[in-house]
Amino acid sequence: MAGSADFDLYRPSEEHDMLRETVRALAEAKIAPFAAAVDEEARFPQEALDALVASDLHAVHVPEEYGGAGADALATVIVIEEIARVCASSSLIPAVNKLGSLPVILAGSENLKKTYLGPLAKGEAMFSYCLSEPDAGSDAGGMKTKAVRDGDHYVLNGVKRWITNAGVSEYYTVMAVTDPDKRTKGISAFVVEKGDEGVSFGAPEKKLGIKGSPTREVYLDHVRIPADRLIGEEGTGFATAMKTLDHTRITIAAQALGIAQGALDYAKGYVQERKQFGKPIGDFQGVQFMLADMAMKLEAARQLTYSAAARSERVSAGSAKEDLTFFGAAAKCYASDAAMEITTDAVQLLGGYGYTRDYPVERMMRDAKITQIYEGTNQVQRIVMARNLP
Repeated sequence: MAGSADFDLYRPSEEHDMLRETVRALAEAKIAPFAAAVDEEARFPQEALDALVASDLHAVHVPEEYGGAGADALATVIVIEEIARVCASSSLIPAVNKLGSLPVILAGSENLKKTYLGPLAKGEAMFSYCLSEPDAGSDAGGMKTKAVRDGDHYVLNGVKRWITNAGVSEYYTVMAVTDPDKRTKGISAFVVEKGDEGVSFGAPEKKLGIKGSPTREVYLDHVRIPADRLIGEEGTGFATAMKTLDHTRITIAAQALGIAQGALDYAKGYVQERKQFGKPIGDFQGVQFMLADMAMKLEAARQLTYSAAARSERVSAGSAKEDLTFFGAAAKCYASDAAMEITTDAVQLLGGYGYTRDYPVERMMRDAKITQIYEGTNQVQRIVMARNLP
């Protein structure tokens, strides 16, 4: 597994290329055959989880000292990208496992890391991330979930909304207010387990896309947890959450890349087979221009995403000179916008067929939309970029 930050800024190493071949083969053989059914039935892609766990690709970011593969940021991007190429819902398994567990990796005690990263690495548990609330979306600092210290425990009360893989994951990183007077500096992070008394889940949301990844509310009703489940120090939760997003927005860019690549690949094949006026429609200049624009946008997005991944890895290695906040936001924003444009054009190239569920580009277009919204809307990404211009 690729585990070194010593790769060119824009070009993966030979080891990364070998990883891509491995993941693509697995995705096409074990995940793609179920993608349409997962979407149609809005069911969790268990086949994908089983295949990814069997190949140790479900949480490749976990460090080797905790039983993980120790993949670098670019390797993680490639894994997510190749899975998303055939099934966006399934790509949220490795993506959200990183999102949920990264606060523990960044700021957790050694005990927390040993307790929770080991089962994650073994595939015995998944990890989710609980930041958003009904009245605290883009304004995450306005959250109302509270955590009150009670001796050697904390008691949590509140509601988290839009939680990816909720109900399936065993572990949840939960942001909660420990000091209401300090706003964002009064927010702390905790690990909550699915089996903790007082934890329950709302009904799955009925969504436009990524239907195979359950999105549910998480209810915390007097959830009493040991004080050592605090991630870092009290009041550092919001800072940890933002540092996490700097790294994990790149995984959303990776998901967008994969969705767009899948749509472009399908459209390229279709226009060579579909004939009108006595020749393949791919021979017409108008179609060629569309394909050229799609490929150009995709490659630009890929270069920006890989560059951001390189910066993410160097920051993880201790570099303080990288503009990760800007580049993470830029990669997520640009790649997701490109994915929406590319998948929409793919539907257009298929004409009426593209508008039906008999062809995968319709699903890809619906799946692409969420990449412009979650982990910070693209409007918020532009605010982030403006405040962190390199």
